[in-house]
Formats: sequence, C-alpha cells, structure tokens
Amino acid sequence: MESTVERISSSVQSWVKDHELAAIGGVWAAAVGASVAYSRRKAPQRGTGLRLIHARMHAQALTLAVLGGAALFHCYGDGGRRKRADDIDLDFYSQLPPATDADGNENQRWSW
Repeated sequence: MESTVERISSSVQSWVKDHELAAIGGVWAAAVGASVAYSRRKAPQRGTGLRLIHARMHAQALTLAVLGGAALFHCYGDGGRRKRADDIDLDFYSQLPPATDADGNENQRWSW
C-alpha cells in the first residue's frame, strides 16, 4: 500500500515530466521573485534596475542547475527503461529491397 507522500511524489513527478517547460519557467519566476525579495531586505539602498539584473542572474544560474539536473535524470535516471540494441524494432529494414540481386548485380534502386 502506497503512503500519501509516495503518491503525491509520483503525481508531482508525472506532472513535471508532462509539463517540463512550465516547470522550468516556474522555477525561473520563483527564483527571480525570491532574489528580488532577498535583495530588498538585505540592501534596500540598491536601485530597482540593479536588483532586477541581479535577480535575473541568480534565476539563470538556478535554471541552468535545474536543466542540468533534468538532463542527468533523463540520461541516467530512467530506471532501466532505455531500449537495448536487441529490443529495437528492425521491421523497417526488413521492408527495404536488397542492395544486390541474386547474381551480385547492383539493384537499380540503390545505384546513384
């Protein structure tokens, strides 16, 4: 029986997988908002333009980290669902005409 935390975690993971760009945009927007709020509290004498520039830089760094994590998860975290070479469907190649006929002459479809 699944616990509530596992069920919520799996539903969040499936939503993020289905809405990757929205999730990355949400992380970026949250990072900008958090950085602006932090800079307003720590350095109220800074101008708004400078705050926005720093917030954008922080958000871009965080977004790159999230994209890197997503790439690592995509490459290494698929849980063994990646197709092996022997599992690939080669039916397409069996439909192609042979490159040579029975006498060894080149097939006209394959000649340049």
